[in-house]
Amino acid sequence: MTSKIAPANGKILIAPSILSADLFRLGEEVKRVENAGADWLHVDIMDGHFVPNLSFGPAIVSSLNGKTALPLDVHLMVEHPEQFLEPFARAGADLLTVHAEAGNNVSDVLKQIHSLGVKAGVSIKPDTAPEVLSGVLGQVDLILVMSVYPGFGGQSFLPQSPARIRQVRELINSSGRNIWLEVDGGINAETAPLVLQAGADVLVAGSAIFSAGDPVQALYQIKQAAPHS
Repeated sequence: MTSKIAPANGKILIAPSILSADLFRLGEEVKRVENAGADWLHVDIMDGHFVPNLSFGPAIVSSLNGKTALPLDVHLMVEHPEQFLEPFARAGADLLTVHAEAGNNVSDVLKQIHSLGVKAGVSIKPDTAPEVLSGVLGQVDLILVMSVYPGFGGQSFLPQSPARIRQVRELINSSGRNIWLEVDGGINAETAPLVLQAGADVLVAGSAIFSAGDPVQALYQIKQAAPHS
């Protein structure tokens, strides 16, 4: 398969998270944000072990694959991510992000993701030192910095996040590689400028978009906070 995720190019992207969408009307919700200018679609996968919540399986990705032009950005908040890679790749994931804290050999997992023809990402929780990423900078297409503790949508943005995002941006710049820097957690029109100034270029927003009275307007307002998008 060929991923629809292009190399990082300095453009600011918005990736609505379907964790906060109305699943009864998921197709309609996805089309609304796609028409409103969303760039990717973020899919949070939780196993009830790595984080204290359950969400989706490969079937949700399969149901979206081919029904939307948006790349499917799949975030695996799971133990033993190597067991999940092939099912989600077959389902149509364009990018698979695993956690540095998942207790596995991250380098081997990233190699496996690429072997499946999918872009590879690595994520860190708020308490994880960005330095743990140094050993895999040559293998990743994306780094995801969590600005809330993973597991549930609708949390408030953690104030220490911009400093951590800057550290990760410095690591990316020092690597000389084009790596997307994605931020997820508490992103809205007020916090988006903080993470953009710190060096982020992909913003994941869930409840700020799908729980808003007007999701299209909410997405537009976040885009307005990203003047280079």
